[in-house]
Amino acid sequence: MPSIVDALAQAPLNSDVVRVALAAALGLFLGLEREWSHKAAGIRTFTLISLLGAVFTLLDHEVLLLLGGLLVIVQGLMLGVRGLLADDEADEGLSLTTSVTMLVAFGVGALVMDGFILVGITVAVLSSLLLVLKRELHSFAWGMSREELRSAVEFAILAFVIYPLLPNEEFAYGIQPRTVWLMVVTVAAIGIVNYAVVKTYGGRGIAVTGFFGGLASSTAVVGTMLDHVKQRPEAASYGVAAILLADAAMAVRNLAIALAFTVGGDAPVLYGAVLPLGAVILGSVAIAAYTADWSEQVDIDLESPFSLRNALSFGAIFLLVIVAGAVAQQQFGSAGFYVTALLSGLVSSAGVTSSAVLLYIGGNLAHETAVFGILLATASSIAVKAALTLAAPDRSFAYRVTAWSGVLLAASAVAAVVATL
Repeated sequence: MPSIVDALAQAPLNSDVVRVALAAALGLFLGLEREWSHKAAGIRTFTLISLLGAVFTLLDHEVLLLLGGLLVIVQGLMLGVRGLLADDEADEGLSLTTSVTMLVAFGVGALVMDGFILVGITVAVLSSLLLVLKRELHSFAWGMSREELRSAVEFAILAFVIYPLLPNEEFAYGIQPRTVWLMVVTVAAIGIVNYAVVKTYGGRGIAVTGFFGGLASSTAVVGTMLDHVKQRPEAASYGVAAILLADAAMAVRNLAIALAFTVGGDAPVLYGAVLPLGAVILGSVAIAAYTADWSEQVDIDLESPFSLRNALSFGAIFLLVIVAGAVAQQQFGSAGFYVTALLSGLVSSAGVTSSAVLLYIGGNLAHETAVFGILLATASSIAVKAALTLAAPDRSFAYRVTAWSGVLLAASAVAAVVATL
């Protein structure tokens, strides 16, 4: 005779019994952290609250559901008031958190019983994660500077306010505003993440500084290395390595964009970019390992992880590249797009790569044309970083960067030829 557990395991998710059991399990999951923290409401209370939400939803009576919600709100308010009257500021915050989590538990139970099972599980898991990571979140928030906080808010506006408001239709030249903006947000997010990495680990080694700094800002890497070499001419080899690693990071970013936005689509994946960009990545790392003594450490001072002005500037350049590339492609064929990619790569290789991918997905570029455009933009970015080093007072430093950059470009060209065979 099958046990109750076996019966539950075999029951479908649309079974009321299974949904009630799942609601109870999620309530218990939410109450686990509160119980561990020795709060007034723990495992049993949260389990019962989730069950209450599930049962009242099952009865399908709006009055009962409203009554249950009001009961939980009243109980939560009582805990909140007790926290406000508490002398300990920590107890105040924890009581308020517990009262809000009780409302979440009731909502989770209602969601699961109403058939929104994945949504209910997601809400429960994320809520529990917020409770568990209390110290880490507080430490992160308190450690942010005003500029970093402002940048985070601006990024949130671009990603979560502007993006949903943009139309999802296709306009002239295959431009989809929402898709274009998603590219902008993606590139900006890469910069923000790696800003945090550079701020955390940048002083521990030039490898992290060069590579992750290159993902955030290649110009910042070059500028920092120029200043470092000016102050300490004997550190020229480390500056060369950092700039080459910035080239590697740039190639990794471009390759990630080319593959990530074409995998799973109707058009074939842009695998043609793998070998040439891989040559740049591996070549840069190999040369950096050969030229530098990794005992040297360099700090890179990035002013801000993100700014609204930079995002809008990137968006404008990105849009201009798309339009210019599409027009050049229509009027002059592939050659027109290649010239656009080469010139625009001096400003933003990520923008050219994103534009080429969008035009390719929209059917406005052939596979070979898109790949070659990405490679031209990458080569242009490598060349402009080498050109920036000419401002260094140590000409040998500039010559070494230029020479090794030439090696990278030659290796990439050979790899591109091999890929076409």
